[in-house]
Amino acid sequence: MSDASVGEPTGPSKHSYDVVIVGSGMGGGTLAYALADSGVDVLLIERGDFLPQEKQNWDPREVFEGHRYANAEQWYDTEGRPFSPGTYYYVGGNTKLYGSSLVRFRREDFQSTQHEDGKSPEWPFSYDDFAPYYARAEQVYRVHGDHTDDPTLPRDEPFPYSAIGHEPPVQEAADALRRLGYTPSNIPLGIDLRDGGGCIRCQTCDGFPCRVLAKSDADVRCVRPAVASGSVELLTNAYAERVLTDETGKQATGVRLRHRGTEVVVDARTVVVSCGAVNSAALLLRSANAAHPDGLANSSGMVGRNYMVHNNSIMVGINPLKKNTSEFQKTLYINDFYTHGTADHPYPLGHVQLIGKLQGEMIKGQRPLIPKWALSQATARSMDWWLFTEDLPDPDNRVTLTDDGNIQIAWTPNNTRAHEVLVREVRKILRKIGYPFVFSQGTGIEVNSHQAGTVRAGTDPATSVLDADCRAHDIDNLYVVDSSFFPSLPVMNPALSIAANAFRVAESIADRIGKTRSHDTPAQSASL
Repeated sequence: MSDASVGEPTGPSKHSYDVVIVGSGMGGGTLAYALADSGVDVLLIERGDFLPQEKQNWDPREVFEGHRYANAEQWYDTEGRPFSPGTYYYVGGNTKLYGSSLVRFRREDFQSTQHEDGKSPEWPFSYDDFAPYYARAEQVYRVHGDHTDDPTLPRDEPFPYSAIGHEPPVQEAADALRRLGYTPSNIPLGIDLRDGGGCIRCQTCDGFPCRVLAKSDADVRCVRPAVASGSVELLTNAYAERVLTDETGKQATGVRLRHRGTEVVVDARTVVVSCGAVNSAALLLRSANAAHPDGLANSSGMVGRNYMVHNNSIMVGINPLKKNTSEFQKTLYINDFYTHGTADHPYPLGHVQLIGKLQGEMIKGQRPLIPKWALSQATARSMDWWLFTEDLPDPDNRVTLTDDGNIQIAWTPNNTRAHEVLVREVRKILRKIGYPFVFSQGTGIEVNSHQAGTVRAGTDPATSVLDADCRAHDIDNLYVVDSSFFPSLPVMNPALSIAANAFRVAESIADRIGKTRSHDTPAQSASL
């Protein structure tokens, strides 16, 4: 697909649209797809371009050592120190390099849960409200899984495609875990491994772009089909500078863009912000005007606050006497600690899953003093895990803008004792299943692919920014449809929940636009 086919390089084809969506990742890309057959016309705005299909997509030296696809600006911590965030600006957003783990949050995740450091808040809707949209998202994103193997989420309906299964080393680990009394489960994955599908189960999936477009990312599964429908227009290389409102501040009127150096204003009946939790908050903050002096939709003061990213550790178990021959390793997770703790910490600990098979080049940046040959020898004999623990919403963990407009992140981890206990318990487990050498490392402020919570949804306008439909309390036709809306950040990958919510909110947007049209005069309708 070329940009020229969707209006590049001259800009949008029209001055006004029913819906303008800012951001083409899992939220915005899915929403555009969901609206494609609804009778509304949509402009989908992306600040980046298409990620190129090229041989370097699968080269770990290019991707991890050379940072070939890293294209985000630097952000800053509260001490003014710059860091490079794990954020990507492409059509499809971060999903172009994600690991395709498309899991549902559990029923308990929509309810309030007690942790040692406080409560994880209740969501403004239930799992049952969300379940039909999970099912649709699983269909669109071609999720492979086994609906019978994880007791933490009983479900009757099967996945669209069966689980892809474990390669022999992972199957051995699963059998050993089961003998210890644990419940290893198949990770629900969005890859095109159906009959006739393009996936080849390669070693370069998790953290890499897919050269054959067999990863179920937002670009391939939603943006391209939406544009092909003819009712969605895509504008790339377009940076949204501000969301505009009328003089009262109660109605969004459109978006001011910078498209290839040229300022463009696009009018809209409805504006949807879906730039990722950090950039969505930043866009609302820099859109401050006389009616909203502290940023759009910010009468509560909550825009940018309650930033969450998970407490994460990578854990590597090594058996020096045995090579791990797995190519596609990321097929197993353990949820035995999801709602349970230990005798010395009777609170939920978190989630454990395999990651894509590590290679020496992938960790050279974290271990620069170790020769690459030694790292390659170690990773050839390792099994590689990611451990997540929930961090709780804290108003002091927040996104702000510096005086010169840069993004600044204030983040102090909380609920850390739970993560320490999870690391301890999993370390013991890996040794018991045959990996005598276990190494772990926590992640820092730059690892933010699971960012959430900065424009939270809720029923009380004094403590939330959005209502249950992800519409701003303060602005009648402004929505935020990405993980910004999460009241909490459950310890599972958030991508499927973002997509499911986009399908849910699409119904509300289409319905409201339809009702608005029915009250328009012919002259008003003609002007739009």
